[in-house]
Amino acid sequence: MQRTPHHRSRSRRGLAAAVAAGALTASLLGGNAASARPYPGPTESLSTTLSLPSPPGGANVKVLVFHASATEESPTVDAGIAAIEKIGLSGPEAGRFKTVATDDAAVFTNGKQLGKYNAVVFLTGGGDVLDPEQEAGLESYMKAGGGFLGIHDAARTEPYSDWFTGLVGARPAADSPTSVQRATVEIGDRQHPATKNLPLEWKRPDKWLNWTENPSGDVHTVARVREITYKPGASANGWDHPVSWCRDYDGGRSFYTAMGGTVDSFAEADFRDHLRGALDWTTRISQADCKATITSNYKAERVTQPNQPGQNDQIGEPHGLVTAPDGRVLYIGRGGADSSVPVVTDWKDPNVGKGLGQIHVYDPKTKKVTLAGALTVFGNKGGGDELVKVEEGLLGIELDPDFEKNGWVYLHYTPHDKIDRDKQMAVRQVSRFTLDLATNKLDLSSEKVLLHWPVQIHSCCHAGGGMAWDSKGNLYIAAGDNNSSGFSDGYSGNNPEPNYKGVSFADARRTAGNTNNLNGKILRIHPEDDGTYTLPEGNLFTGKETDEGGGKTRGEIYVMGVRNPARIAVDKTTDTLYAGWVGPDAGAPSTTWGPAKYDTFAAITKAGNHGWPYCMGNKQPYRDRNLPDPSKPLGWYDCDHPKNESPNNNGLVNLPPITSNTIWYSPQGGGVDYPRDENGIPSYKVEDQKELLPWLKGGGQATMNGPVYRYDPKAGADKWPSYWDGKWFVGDFYDDTQPRHAVLTDPKTVGKGGLPTHAESLKEIIPVGADGIRNLMDWKFAPDGSLYVLDYGRGFFTSDSKSALWRVTYKGGAPTPAVKDLARKAAVQ
Repeated sequence: MQRTPHHRSRSRRGLAAAVAAGALTASLLGGNAASARPYPGPTESLSTTLSLPSPPGGANVKVLVFHASATEESPTVDAGIAAIEKIGLSGPEAGRFKTVATDDAAVFTNGKQLGKYNAVVFLTGGGDVLDPEQEAGLESYMKAGGGFLGIHDAARTEPYSDWFTGLVGARPAADSPTSVQRATVEIGDRQHPATKNLPLEWKRPDKWLNWTENPSGDVHTVARVREITYKPGASANGWDHPVSWCRDYDGGRSFYTAMGGTVDSFAEADFRDHLRGALDWTTRISQADCKATITSNYKAERVTQPNQPGQNDQIGEPHGLVTAPDGRVLYIGRGGADSSVPVVTDWKDPNVGKGLGQIHVYDPKTKKVTLAGALTVFGNKGGGDELVKVEEGLLGIELDPDFEKNGWVYLHYTPHDKIDRDKQMAVRQVSRFTLDLATNKLDLSSEKVLLHWPVQIHSCCHAGGGMAWDSKGNLYIAAGDNNSSGFSDGYSGNNPEPNYKGVSFADARRTAGNTNNLNGKILRIHPEDDGTYTLPEGNLFTGKETDEGGGKTRGEIYVMGVRNPARIAVDKTTDTLYAGWVGPDAGAPSTTWGPAKYDTFAAITKAGNHGWPYCMGNKQPYRDRNLPDPSKPLGWYDCDHPKNESPNNNGLVNLPPITSNTIWYSPQGGGVDYPRDENGIPSYKVEDQKELLPWLKGGGQATMNGPVYRYDPKAGADKWPSYWDGKWFVGDFYDDTQPRHAVLTDPKTVGKGGLPTHAESLKEIIPVGADGIRNLMDWKFAPDGSLYVLDYGRGFFTSDSKSALWRVTYKGGAPTPAVKDLARKAAVQ
């Protein structure tokens, strides 16, 4: 049967439709006969207040395809109807439906007929296709629980209607590109039926619309188009360019895709699968969560109060947190005192740098804070340049896997009583303490020192400090490089010359690049009950290597070549280690010395060398320098065969090959890369650069790695939804252009330097700004599925009125439709 288009004239947005008769709606494919007259005849009464079943439709699922256009009908209409009819006739029986197609808007004023459709598809062209009464009928249909699917040019329909703008979610920019271009679509929602079966990175041709206003945050985006893969034109939306989204709207369910702008789209198996999933949800055949990324569904609350004057009764200088199985939150203060307390910077004074590393406990049941205890640390010298200030102190906290039984707390800190003021050296250690679970008080006399190593404290900075457990009871310990980059112009920390009493403080080849030194590493040990530790298999070294004479490796090293891994996390589902570290200080790349400062995130699946101070990012090398004149550049480092030829090295010369990192960014942008010459050396010219990760950019920057969220359906009512399951949270201390995102990685390339496949901004959910969480210091999910975040405050080396623990909860509710409203289940009941 052939479909006969039905055209009619009417005045724009002012009069009720003149109802026409005789339009034929028919199936383009055999075996799915369409109803001949789904709209009222000329003598039937019209009403703007329709009597509709709630919800419309039933177990005999029917889909209405409406394809009117105020201009010439789009050539995609026939292909679109045919595709939807084929979708309805194929696949599992439980997902099938009947299709009816019409271009007569009078269908929207016949409640008896309209109420039989589970979903309405707008395969429309631009302009006015509904008069006010017909639009009111569509509104009534949605309010009764109907479903809507808009495809491509449907976003140009009803341009004068605010309600319809809300229904489709966004309006195209007038100068959107009109040519067909091949682009990459990022699939961010791996659970929605419209996207769960699609590739992580979906490469396809289409006409790509730009938006006058970005709908992100008001709708739930399931897919984005990656603008760097095509030419988006002057009205480009940037890295966050939604292309398919959904939301519960005005009582019903609305899904829109900007794809489908070409006839060939409807012949694509993946695009049909996309439409099938959208129709599954809009027809009420299946449930989906279309609320998970809508900003208004989240609530961020500060849970700690400002300190009492002159005290740190609520919070110290925020530096890390951990959540207990019973919901309690333990968080630490590094050692900076209340601003009223003077700091001592004179090395002749026995109290130089003396501070208190405080441990507080927040109990969400009582909403009370307890000061559990304090360690006397070297960590309070205030600000100033790198030869004055200090970032040592109480640096990390973790709880034993059996914390509920034994109360064991692991603390990573720099004790003040072990500093050598003459040589300006200190000891960093990881100790185990016992917390009284009834009183929330730490027994300082219970200390057992597991591991300790020397650090120079003549120069600041980058002490690291984070800790995390894997599923096998191994403890990961992030130890910072603790060297100055001020003597290499902010490029590779490889100046061997500056030293204090024979100890270099500007050569990271002595520390991070040294196989025989625990600084600039992520260590992995297995703590034993007696306070000792053993070494698990699979670390980077055994400690017994005979290479180059032996005695030049440490078996505790899991990852080498990191600068300041302040925050690490392990996803216990996969045992993948996630880490972030701060780069050096160079604000721009140098054709002489190498890349600008790169702050770095890495997903790590096995022991390895991650580059510092030889290579950064995706194996972008620095230039070597050495005595007698470190100001003169030598050769470029070989990232595949790095050598440590520093006079300060007491480890191996021949190092493990460097693994590319997952994310890196600088003031020039995210994932900056350059053309390379025949030797693989990047040009390092800003005009040559390309941004592989345009969703982030640095400036003032300091990575704060976050967790991977794992959804637990049995967790509390405030839990984040399952949409976020498996996503890695990456952030920065600062809140301007820097990252605060949830990212997806490809399991096939993760740990091998593969780039993230998708990123989603969290800056509205974890609010930025002066009254929000401006200076993100740490973030962890609690067992109840809520997110706790530490805001450092607005000063440095102290706590102030903005230093706080926050909690971010989800209030969006369950997926829709409710089980009782599922089309076919409802019919069975």
